[in-house]
Amino acid sequence: MRTRALLAAAALMTLSGCGSASAPSAPSGVDELVVPTPDPDPSDFVGGVDNPWFPLEPGTRWEYGAATARLVVSVEPGREVAGVATTALVRTTADGEQTRDLYAQDERGNVWWFGREGAWLAGESGAEAGLAMPAEPRRGDGFRTGLAPGVDEVASVVAVDAAVDVPLGEYDDTVTLELRDDTVVRREVYARGVGLVQADGTGLVAYDEPR
Repeated sequence: MRTRALLAAAALMTLSGCGSASAPSAPSGVDELVVPTPDPDPSDFVGGVDNPWFPLEPGTRWEYGAATARLVVSVEPGREVAGVATTALVRTTADGEQTRDLYAQDERGNVWWFGREGAWLAGESGAEAGLAMPAEPRRGDGFRTGLAPGVDEVASVVAVDAAVDVPLGEYDDTVTLELRDDTVVRREVYARGVGLVQADGTGLVAYDEPR
């Protein structure tokens, strides 16, 4: 996994934001990582996910949106994918529909998306794990979040340390990602120690840490 990253011909578009800028990275990789990774080595991964921007401690619970359309997100143990133990991020809509996304963190602190249960899993039918959050996100970094049928999304770090107001409060130690595929562009804001606090204007309304 730690081989030299492939270079892309076009640089990513860099948007204004707080924090120091860095040279844009190609969407194929960042920090000498090949993204997506075709052959993850299980020995490169650790047992949990404690990236400060994307912490997944089992028992954590987030709620987003209005009371009539609330989305509840929780963390549970995941399954083994491509030989790697994963952690499940479970999203439950107001009508009870659930989505289980599977993540694992490498020993350098990068968080990888290993698939979505019932849709695709890394290592099956040509699907490959992509990067969900770098260990040290910098404005201008770009990477693919995964590669599978119907999944070909590029994320760009467009702001660092930008202030964001959500129903639960204000956060200023943040990382903002712009995620783009063939049809959709969306933004997600992650706060240090909390995780996702805003997605396309829908903000965090409740946050419960494990007891």
